[in-house]
Amino acid sequence: MEWPEVPVWPLAFGGMLLVGLALAWFMPDALWPAITLFPVAAIAALAAARPAAATALWLAALATCPEMWLGDLIGHASEIIGIDKGVGLALLIVCLLRYGARFDPCNPGLAFLFMFGAGFMHGVWPGLVMADSIRSLIGSAAPFAFSWSRLSAAWSRRVIGTVIASPFLIIGFGACLAAARLRPLYGVEDGALRLGASTHPAFLAGFTLISVYALLLEQVRGARGWRLLALGGDIMVLLATGARAPLGLALLLILLVAGAVPTQRWPWRARVPVLLAVAAAPAAAVLAAPFLGFVRLLSLASQGNVTDLSNRTLIWPIYEAAFWRSPWFGWGTGSGKVLVPVGTLLWKLLGTNAAHDEYLRIAVEGGGVGLGLLLLLMILWLRGAARGMRGAERSVMILVFLAFAVHSATDNTLIATTASLMFAWVSAVFARAEHEAALPAAV
Repeated sequence: MEWPEVPVWPLAFGGMLLVGLALAWFMPDALWPAITLFPVAAIAALAAARPAAATALWLAALATCPEMWLGDLIGHASEIIGIDKGVGLALLIVCLLRYGARFDPCNPGLAFLFMFGAGFMHGVWPGLVMADSIRSLIGSAAPFAFSWSRLSAAWSRRVIGTVIASPFLIIGFGACLAAARLRPLYGVEDGALRLGASTHPAFLAGFTLISVYALLLEQVRGARGWRLLALGGDIMVLLATGARAPLGLALLLILLVAGAVPTQRWPWRARVPVLLAVAAAPAAAVLAAPFLGFVRLLSLASQGNVTDLSNRTLIWPIYEAAFWRSPWFGWGTGSGKVLVPVGTLLWKLLGTNAAHDEYLRIAVEGGGVGLGLLLLLMILWLRGAARGMRGAERSVMILVFLAFAVHSATDNTLIATTASLMFAWVSAVFARAEHEAALPAAV
């Protein structure tokens, strides 16, 4: 049951006025420092009054990756990440208070709680401290946390719309930063251009792939021409980022959904142009290669063996060795971040200590038991929610989870900010299915 609408702004303003008068009378020295907190209180009141809009704004800001563009300006990237996650948890509390809590026994975040406990019972990796492990636990479980709240239909609509628009918001914001000469829109890698906008090209590709997921699901619910145009825009963005796995998964998913998911809401005659466009894409790429050599994917195609551009094979043996030292229960949440210490020669070469393979990272942190539990909960989570979905929507969500599983073998899909967007969208889709499943009973 949702809480009734209350006049939050008058109450908040009156409360701040009373606090200000009390401070001015009893503690005048504390008045001016307290005044700086009033905007924060006003924003909190707005979020409490409009949690759906507040969550959408948070996700839009999160997608721009403030830890990157704002970190370039003021530094403190890790603190900015902490603030991002803190705002998300605050919004979760607002949703719990506003909409009520729900029991989610198959929530995948529970697997990370198990890994955290098992790691400290078994013994953690040398150098991993309790505080870092707790932060990793919170960061890993937080993307799934919205499913512990009952969510309104308005919340679901706002989140789904934000996810669809996210790549275009990132590019628009990145263009503003580039116009102000604060951050370049493109970078150069392997002799080719890569679109990154306000974030990293791989992150932009991750957000764009999630937008493809959302567009395909909405298309089978009701075909719209603008969604096909947005899908085409997403493909162009993926091509410009130079990210190979997300582009391949997006094209394959479009092909499977358009060609194999039956629904009367997306007529077959409207799918033919989509199928023809996807089928013609490889031939078009070959023809365009001589003129578009600056595009990374086309540039790489002429270089022969490009299977290890991120030097993944240099870091994988370290993760594999750590796994075999504790193959059952792993070394606790956060251990993946200390296997290759910051500042070492390998870290400088790679620019990161992430494995670029979530199965390998989870196997190190939770062992085979933790990894198996996470996969099992993912399957049960989807299975439970899919019962209330229509056939076409259920098929698309199964394909989306399979695509996410494949993508996780090539990139960091659970520890990046893309996970927050991905699973906020999943929570919105699941909540919408619950609302729609309850409609016939309410009539």
